Amino acid sequence: MVSVTTLACLTISTLLIAAMPVVLLRKLKPRFGFERREVILGIAVFAFFSMIVERGLHGLVLSNATTVGWLANPVVFVAYGALAAGVCEEVGRFIAMKWLIARQPHTLANAGTSLGYGIGHGGAEAWLVGVFVQMQWIVYALLANNNQLDEHFTSAPLESLMRLHMVLGNLSPQYAALFIVERAAAFVFQLGFSVLMWQMLRERFRYTLPAMIAAHALISLPAAAFQARLIPLLAADAVYLVFGLIVVRALLRYFRTGGGRPGAASPTLHPEH
Repeated sequence: MVSVTTLACLTISTLLIAAMPVVLLRKLKPRFGFERREVILGIAVFAFFSMIVERGLHGLVLSNATTVGWLANPVVFVAYGALAAGVCEEVGRFIAMKWLIARQPHTLANAGTSLGYGIGHGGAEAWLVGVFVQMQWIVYALLANNNQLDEHFTSAPLESLMRLHMVLGNLSPQYAALFIVERAAAFVFQLGFSVLMWQMLRERFRYTLPAMIAAHALISLPAAAFQARLIPLLAADAVYLVFGLIVVRALLRYFRTGGGRPGAASPTLHPEH
């Protein structure tokens, strides 16, 4: 039985995360002059490189007895999880941004382009990894409260059904609060990664891709450490809350000082070759 209070908190947290990218898109698009195609490109890149390529990589690794044995070591598991996320997402982001620059070189002068892309990339993550999953748990909770959950999973193994009931039993308002922290921080990081990569490309930094992979992998470490049961969830979320606030402050300062205005970049900048 999931309490009404918990269901209300889960619903509110889901609606807040669902609305976050939509509200930002509507408010920031007129101000920073990015286009819908940049937002759509961000959505497509996350959907393909994270939901298909990265999951395909995990399936390949977990289908091999040797690599499964290596992953039994928590340190190897954490390193692999962090690097897999960094490589897959940042390669996709890099390809997308290089394509944008090659297609319309003048957009390089507008860091707002990266903001539009980041809203798409981060928004796709918020919905695909957060909102849809949370909605699923809300539906399961409603079924459980109406004593209909078991009959909807008659073909499921008993162990899986017991695990489902255990997760539902652990749902709480605190879980809803942590969900907001995790998803909002992840969204902010995607904005930060997008703006940072775009700025590196504007400055023609030679090691943009390796640097971004390393940065993404570092941010992924707490989540991977939690999955490896090396740290508690509360500790991982505390790290993300602190760093998320730092990234928000950095983004606000960057755009307030003119970094995101069309034409703010040096007119001598050209796309990388």
